[in-house]
Amino acid sequence: MADRLLPRRVNMVLLGLFAVLALVLAVMGIYGVVSFTVERRRHEIGVRMALGAESADVVRMVVRQGLTLVLAGVAAGMAGACALRRMLTGLLYGVSATDPLVFSGAAALFAAVAILASYIPARRAARVDPVNALRWE
Repeated sequence: MADRLLPRRVNMVLLGLFAVLALVLAVMGIYGVVSFTVERRRHEIGVRMALGAESADVVRMVVRQGLTLVLAGVAAGMAGACALRRMLTGLLYGVSATDPLVFSGAAALFAAVAILASYIPARRAARVDPVNALRWE
């Protein structure tokens, strides 16, 4: 029995590893894009801070920007998963290809990790010194 299930088990392990790799790459991409955007908007963030914006407001603004990217990605991923569900049906055991718990769990996991990836550059943006940011240009 173990020999019969070995190919399926190998496929599932590889699929799991690729899923983890995809999550790591997505988080790195989100972190990179948000960090780059924060760096490009340093002057604007400095002006906002000089005009009285609180650090929490800046953090919310940057995380919201990252979350917008994440929601677009989750929507595209859900659409792709729904389109490929026939192919996935042969690979799944004990779970249907349209299981809402799995879909929502994957989306929630990705959103939570992406919010963390956006939060790190947001904290850095909140520590921008308005005087230095205004002198930057």
